Amino acid sequence: MLDNLSILVTGGTGSFGKAFVKTVLARFPGVRRLVVYSRDELKQYEMAQRFPLAQHPAIRYFIGDVRDPERLRRAFEGIDVVVHAAALKQVPAAEYNPFECIRTNVMGAQNVIDAALDMGVSRVVALSTDKAAAPVNLYGATKLCSDKLFVAANNIRGSRDIRFSVVRYGNVMGSRGSVIPFFLARRASGVLPITDPRMTRFNISLQEGVDMVLWALEHALGAEILVPKIPSYTITDVATAIGPECRQEVVGIRPGEKIHEEMITVSDSLNTVDIGRYYAILPAAGPVSLEDYAVRFGGQPVASGFSYNSGTNPHFLTVEELRTLIATHVIGAEID
Repeated sequence: MLDNLSILVTGGTGSFGKAFVKTVLARFPGVRRLVVYSRDELKQYEMAQRFPLAQHPAIRYFIGDVRDPERLRRAFEGIDVVVHAAALKQVPAAEYNPFECIRTNVMGAQNVIDAALDMGVSRVVALSTDKAAAPVNLYGATKLCSDKLFVAANNIRGSRDIRFSVVRYGNVMGSRGSVIPFFLARRASGVLPITDPRMTRFNISLQEGVDMVLWALEHALGAEILVPKIPSYTITDVATAIGPECRQEVVGIRPGEKIHEEMITVSDSLNTVDIGRYYAILPAAGPVSLEDYAVRFGGQPVASGFSYNSGTNPHFLTVEELRTLIATHVIGAEID
């Protein structure tokens, strides 16, 4: 699918970016160019130790910020496929520094769209988050805006052969700044802080996230928001899986947090199709009707009033399943 193409991933030195690069190099040895676009030269240097140019001549390390439209245009020269993973995503930091989050997550998204349209890119997939559905925090609100921008970008492509799509998924197991590495670091203290014992979250592995993006690059028609069918977990079960001997101390919800996360709201259900492995949320007036999209992928529209919520999800991970997944997917995790 990606052989002989040039690919660029924004935020390429993040958890997703590194997993995406690793997968592309392994599955598509004929890729022409694989550009890692990010603003941190130290992280690029460290990533180059893992994926050196001598062994992977297709890789390019390109320093730049999605806030900089001119730099994006230069980076997008000759690029066929863009995966947009750059974002400011720490909820408390976004609440305290709202406009910085807006500059990266909203204005940066529009810069990516403009550069893609101007430079002849053919496919763009943007990463979203469960926090973008019915957002209650600034981070989620900026990602909802970003989702809307990428969906609407299909309306202004004109005669260009370009498609913009979005993938929305839950907490990535073991990603930087997430709860699992935090609990692993705090386990030795004997106390694990719990925001609220009722709290639930969706869970997806990095590889599942990468595979979903690759599926979207190959199959997405443009203007859809793809949502995976993934399990949930309770925060208390995660704490038990990591530190069964630890005391769980309730510390209260942080600013901008929800008890449960949603990925598809009741309002979204009117425009949502179940296509088997994924749900697809379509724009109300998109290029493909709900019925035609369902026929195309062998799916069917969801029932009116449907919602996809981490608290009512029929599939919850058990403590033992969590222990196995953490040991498998989280680098450096030692689960006894």
